[in-house]
Amino acid sequence: MIGASRAVATLGAAVIAGVLLWFAAAHVDRTHTSGYWAAYGIVAGAGLVFALAQMRGRRGNPPLMFALAFLPVLIMAGWVLLAMQPHGNWFRAHTLTWSENIGIGFIVRALGTWLGVLAFGIGYTLGLTLEPAPAPVPEVVAPPAYDRTATDEPLTAERHEVPAEERVREGQPAR
Repeated sequence: MIGASRAVATLGAAVIAGVLLWFAAAHVDRTHTSGYWAAYGIVAGAGLVFALAQMRGRRGNPPLMFALAFLPVLIMAGWVLLAMQPHGNWFRAHTLTWSENIGIGFIVRALGTWLGVLAFGIGYTLGLTLEPAPAPVPEVVAPPAYDRTATDEPLTAERHEVPAEERVREGQPAR
């Protein structure tokens, strides 16, 4: 998987996991045993989606992962974490007001059930951006189409031939 596609796959996994968490929080009644197990099965499925997005190895693009996967996850999950603080303060009040104004207040409240999972998702996505550099791959040089040393050497008959200047010096007639 190339670096850009890994970042897109991570962002896609975060979106799918967020939708699964919202569905489990908003549409599954966890007051009964069957709903309890269904909700946490969906949460486990969200974790599986994250893991499957990383199946192709660690040949990503960390800056792109940071910009395209981590920052959106930080903004979206951080928004919910700010809105669902246990004690009222300026940040909580404004985040809840803005959420209502843009029509996502019900989503923020539903995802507020999974604060631990959202915090885990922020850390997990950050960890994915801090991947180690890939191991250097040795450069493979293709051999030339022909052996240059063999083509530069004289032929067998030329090896035994003595140049004319040397024969004249040795007293032999030039041919």
